[in-house]
Amino acid sequence: MFDNIAPAYDFMNRAMTFGIDRIWRRKAVKMLPAAPLCDSILDIATGTGDLALLMASRTEAKSITGVDLSEGMIQVGRRKVREAGLDSRITLLPADCLALPFEADTFHCVTAAYGVRNFENLEAGYREMLRVLRPGGMVLIIELSTPQSALVKPLYNIYTRYLIPAAGRLVSHDVRAYSYLPESIAAVAQGEEMLDLMRRAGFERASCRTLTFGTCSIYTAFKPTN
Repeated sequence: MFDNIAPAYDFMNRAMTFGIDRIWRRKAVKMLPAAPLCDSILDIATGTGDLALLMASRTEAKSITGVDLSEGMIQVGRRKVREAGLDSRITLLPADCLALPFEADTFHCVTAAYGVRNFENLEAGYREMLRVLRPGGMVLIIELSTPQSALVKPLYNIYTRYLIPAAGRLVSHDVRAYSYLPESIAAVAQGEEMLDLMRRAGFERASCRTLTFGTCSIYTAFKPTN
């Protein structure tokens, strides 16, 4: 499915969120630790590399590795990296986020933007993130979430259940992909439930920040130092 929508993915992200997804990414990147505590970054479910490219431009990270299960997404991302002249700092690889091809204690930071809701087993995914992080390293997750406001929620439901799927079918020509989006948002752990998953996987100091009426959440946590 993600291979099929890869050519239209960036356009749909901008259109669906009216460009606010870029603001959410920028806010999240500001929460990363300064160098040298974030010299090496792993971007999980990197998609077409938007977050990896932003981190390369707004941090002093020396090495950013992006992984994604979708070859189609990776191909689009590699083209964007080449066009930005960032081949020396960003490497994009096809990989299973539940079985990462990296040694333990490799990265200073692990990030993921709008991707963990697609994991088959999210707690197992967090355990893999913990494994490849260095002691004291930070995990930062940006994920879409369901607003709880009685005023906002009905409008959000109409938008995600009807308008987004209709637009997605027109642009990407994939009938299933943009119907899957609201289903995946509704199904993924949110708020305290997400923080509990991170803690069960072994992280500490887990916290959550919500943005734009609760339609986006940024989760952070740290690998214990011992």
